[in-house]
Amino acid sequence: MRRVIIAGNWKMNGTIVETENLIGALLAGESENDKATVVVCPPFVSLSRASELLNGTHIAWGGQDMSEHVKGAYTGEISAEMLLTVGATYVIVGHSERRQYHAETDDLVNAKAKYALASGLIPIICVGEMLEEREADRTEEVVGTQVMGTLSGFSAADLSKIVIAYEPVWAIGTGKTATPEMAEAVHSFIRKKAAAVDAAAAEEIPILYGGSVKPDNAERLLAQPNIDGALIGGASLKADDFIAIIRAV
Repeated sequence: MRRVIIAGNWKMNGTIVETENLIGALLAGESENDKATVVVCPPFVSLSRASELLNGTHIAWGGQDMSEHVKGAYTGEISAEMLLTVGATYVIVGHSERRQYHAETDDLVNAKAKYALASGLIPIICVGEMLEEREADRTEEVVGTQVMGTLSGFSAADLSKIVIAYEPVWAIGTGKTATPEMAEAVHSFIRKKAAAVDAAAAEEIPILYGGSVKPDNAERLLAQPNIDGALIGGASLKADDFIAIIRAV
């Protein structure tokens, strides 16, 4: 049975003090949920403090991105070793904002995911189409290419250690929404594409939905057979909303 993961991507939001307050509110309001793994991804400068607050609790933590390089003259980059030193177990790679604003390619995301796996981190590999691609009926073409590109060279053992997140970029902060059925169709398609690497392993990959998940749509989304959790942006910055989504599992 696939594990359900509810992950909060806090993006470039929150000072260390604000991170402390949000984690405190989560721990006060959300008791351990045996149906879901809860993960938070604060800004890197807050990860050390987050690890102190979350160590020994039921909430895991991770990075929002990482370099494909082990170390060296890469100003501003964060290595897998750095994430491990603050107790991170997850790392987001290939987020739509990294692809869109920093021109990250499938090859680069593939390299990051492989390095994460080799280092013992669990990569949350993001894929998803833009509005113009959706409207041109190119969703499967675009998402399929991203899935196969980012999973290139993966073994069945690698597949068993990853998480995939589907982000319909057109449904994030635009006022447009994907119905649970629309999201489920793409999740099912992603699983079929991953099955080209290994069918049995593909059945076990948690595939998260990342298209503006909120308390009022979480239960219907999470009820879909191939939606195994959520990668949450804005709603994860509000403790009450994040807790409500976790409780929807």
